[in-house]
Amino acid sequence: MQCWLRIGRRRPLGAAAGVWLLVAWSLGCRGSASLAQGKPTLNLSSASFQGDEIPKKFSCDDVDASPQLAWAAPPAATKSFALIVVDRDAPLGSFVHWVLYDVPAEMRGLPEGVPKQEQLADGSRQGQNDFEKTGYGGPCPPHGSTHRYVFTLYALDIKLNLPAGATRKEVEDALKAHILAYGELVGRYKR
Repeated sequence: MQCWLRIGRRRPLGAAAGVWLLVAWSLGCRGSASLAQGKPTLNLSSASFQGDEIPKKFSCDDVDASPQLAWAAPPAATKSFALIVVDRDAPLGSFVHWVLYDVPAEMRGLPEGVPKQEQLADGSRQGQNDFEKTGYGGPCPPHGSTHRYVFTLYALDIKLNLPAGATRKEVEDALKAHILAYGELVGRYKR
């Protein structure tokens, strides 16, 4: 998603109006958690969640293990999956918690506690999160606030073949024209 702020020069803006416009612009330009269009068509779920709540075990307040994920069979032309997890309520826009790609097409889920290494045994690769680490980095919102964490799984018609350690932007740029289906799962966490 691209956002543009266009301010005409017909009349000068007062300081308060300028601040209000910048706040409105920043709230409206956070971007979508997903690049796909339309309704999700892959059923993405997690037995690790308690309803829509992410247990402490999967956060920075505990062992910071990745949750179990499961998904339905994708379209027949699927060659790989990519998973991107973002905090939709981060103070400065979205915050990336996990970038995983080149997940084999025959996979129908991920176990709890995926190792935090660039290359996994099944050929999957992990990118860099916004903690500047490889793999999953769990919820870690400011104390007293509840944040929404969006897990977006993409079924792709190609294998991305990006080097391990790619960023969210690099993965999203590579997958844009190759999405066959996608699914979203939203979990909440409060410290």
